[in-house]
Amino acid sequence: MQIFVKNVAGETIPMIVPQDLSIRNLRTLLSVRTLLPEDDLRLVYAGRHLPPSSTLAENNIHRESTLHLAVPLRGGMPPKKIRCTYKDCREGAQRIIGDCGFCNGHFCGKHRLLEDHKCDGLEDCKKESHDRNAAQLNAERTQVIRGI
Repeated sequence: MQIFVKNVAGETIPMIVPQDLSIRNLRTLLSVRTLLPEDDLRLVYAGRHLPPSSTLAENNIHRESTLHLAVPLRGGMPPKKIRCTYKDCREGAQRIIGDCGFCNGHFCGKHRLLEDHKCDGLEDCKKESHDRNAAQLNAERTQVIRGI
């Protein structure tokens, strides 16, 4: 039987297919003809989106019926501006220096220091800094030469 598929641009694609053809197989045929990815194609008949597992006969699609091809729209809203994650603060988070490596939060200039946002990793940070300073002081320690 012959059916027609109308795409978004208004062009009509005639197709000769069997009555028991599944919608999934019809989408595969259409993707070959239109060079669009199969997963992006949606078929609409009588105002309903056709499920891929059904057949043409199950959806009462007879010869010379017209199906409409729908493709998803790309784009949308721009990403939201990252806000400070400190409670009740609505300021924009500072890039790079506002990111806390211990609690994975994003903070504004007012709350970006570990003490300001009461970071869980504050004690670890202090201990790590203390150990780093102690190691550096031990490496730079002057040795007393005895016996001269």
